[in-house]
Amino acid sequence: MLLIPAIDLKDGHCVRLKQGDMDDATVFSEDPAAIARHWIGQGARRLHLVDLNGAFAGKPKNETAIKAVLKEVGDDIPVQLGGGIRDLDTIERCLDDGVSYVIIGTAAVKNPGFLHDACGAFPGHIIVGLDARDGKVAVDGWSKMTGHDVIDLAKKFEDYGVEAVIYTDIGRDGMLSGVNVDATVKLAQALRIPVIASGGIANLKDVKALCAVQGEGISGAITGRAIYEGTLDFKKAQAEADKLSKP
Repeated sequence: MLLIPAIDLKDGHCVRLKQGDMDDATVFSEDPAAIARHWIGQGARRLHLVDLNGAFAGKPKNETAIKAVLKEVGDDIPVQLGGGIRDLDTIERCLDDGVSYVIIGTAAVKNPGFLHDACGAFPGHIIVGLDARDGKVAVDGWSKMTGHDVIDLAKKFEDYGVEAVIYTDIGRDGMLSGVNVDATVKLAQALRIPVIASGGIANLKDVKALCAVQGEGISGAITGRAIYEGTLDFKKAQAEADKLSKP
């Protein structure tokens, strides 16, 4: 089980939001590159970067901070990036800059043809992010609910050739209220590709709960607020996850 620290970027700073609310942001650092180095030092084997301004604007907005993180990380570990990625040129630019995986969220739901083209043009580099509440997918920074069933959409995108699905329960994200394990397992069981859990990790108990079901197809978990506020010790949690993952 891979624990993936989240670095959410807003106005060039590392922040955390509560339930996707841009007006409810806590700034944790004004130096995202230093934060990236910190998590590598704590044993992170992948980083999750989100351009929050980009997600709302529909195009990248924190490129200076993103490039600083990529320069700091170098070839040490892979970086996955989401937020405002809406066309193939942007994907190509991100990959050229050193991003390993590009996350497509809203654009995948609104424009499946784009996701299909992206998977064809950049095989092995495309992850789809599905954010859901009560099994239904949300778009546009969670501001709009759709009628799409998350499992049906994920199956369709799996057929396109996406590398993995990041599943976020938006009722729990940034709330430290625990992971929706049942919903995550249900999705993972319906797919052949890995599911990365996101939203709600509060402590080591949540990590252990996910490790207990990782055999269902859950390859990792993104963690944000918990590791910044100290309710989860990242280094200890990854060590525990590694221990629990051994056959």
